Amino acid sequence: MPRKIIGILGGMGPEATADLFLKIIKSTPAKKDQEHLRILIDNNPQIPDRTAAILHGGKDPTPALVETGKNLERAGADFLIIPCNTAHYFHGKIQDAVTIPVLHMMSATADEMKARGIKRAGLLASDGTVQSGLYHQALAQRGIEVVVPNKETQQKVMDAIYGVKSGEFVASARDVKQAAEELIEAGATGVIAGCTEIPLILADGDVSMPVIDATAALARAAVQEALGQA
Repeated sequence: MPRKIIGILGGMGPEATADLFLKIIKSTPAKKDQEHLRILIDNNPQIPDRTAAILHGGKDPTPALVETGKNLERAGADFLIIPCNTAHYFHGKIQDAVTIPVLHMMSATADEMKARGIKRAGLLASDGTVQSGLYHQALAQRGIEVVVPNKETQQKVMDAIYGVKSGEFVASARDVKQAAEELIEAGATGVIAGCTEIPLILADGDVSMPVIDATAALARAAVQEALGQA
């Protein structure tokens, strides 16, 4: 079976896009260059802020998301993946605009959590992702409860996310780890790194419960799709 070409609708942010690219490489069973997958990346950081659009009436990112997706389709991508959790609020509009599949990060992550037997998930994500219920829906379909930070801690998570985007990793990592520990104290048996900036500062093993990296889950789903194993 021919291998499919992966299209990464990226730039949200650039480092998170590079992180997904690397995780696809590391998830691919390959022993030489020619056994790796072909990947097309459109790194478009000019896509308007997704949380601002969802919650605060900011500029609609849909046209830029759709155009970037179409660019990748025209370039030869067989399916798309999006290294931005909050952008999945617009998943349906992107999927309607292209003729190739657009994989869903929340579904991939929820499948991995169910496979690991996690019943109560602590969610570390942007305000847009949390308040739009993207993970709540995917996890509820698999019988998994969701625990979210309180208002004060959620603000620290948001500050950490934008801190990573601006290159501030030390303080951001400290605040995110503290937020994860609070979710565990509230009963979470696993923590979702549910913004693509968060896996850059919080890894499995950093806290007492498993950390599920949504970027890595999407990377593994993409490899399976590309190899015809999905």
